[in-house]
Amino acid sequence: QVQLVESGGGLVQPGGSLRLSCAAPGRTFSPYAMGWFRQAPGKERVIVATVGFSGIITSYVDSVKGRFTISRDNAKNTVYLQMNSLKPEDTAIYYCNTRGGTFDWGQGTQVTVSS
Repeated sequence: QVQLVESGGGLVQPGGSLRLSCAAPGRTFSPYAMGWFRQAPGKERVIVATVGFSGIITSYVDSVKGRFTISRDNAKNTVYLQMNSLKPEDTAIYYCNTRGGTFDWGQGTQVTVSS
């Protein structure tokens, strides 16, 4: 089993920024397209951004385009999500996984955007 570990969440004011990280100690991400997902209270988990195995090709849902940037460092087996211009509606638990959700889900990291 692959244990995913997300970190970097917190409480931030609207307009602020956070950088999330995702690692899997002892396991390499490099063969996989990876994604960041989020689950808001009372809602289903949805994907918000993906990055191809080389890190060149990325995709985003419309609600985060221009504000979020997904990236990866295969040498460090880490995937990142830079989140800028945060809005209250970005409040959620954020998870990473392969684009298809192949690995077991980690505990996620809570992001709360509030004044």
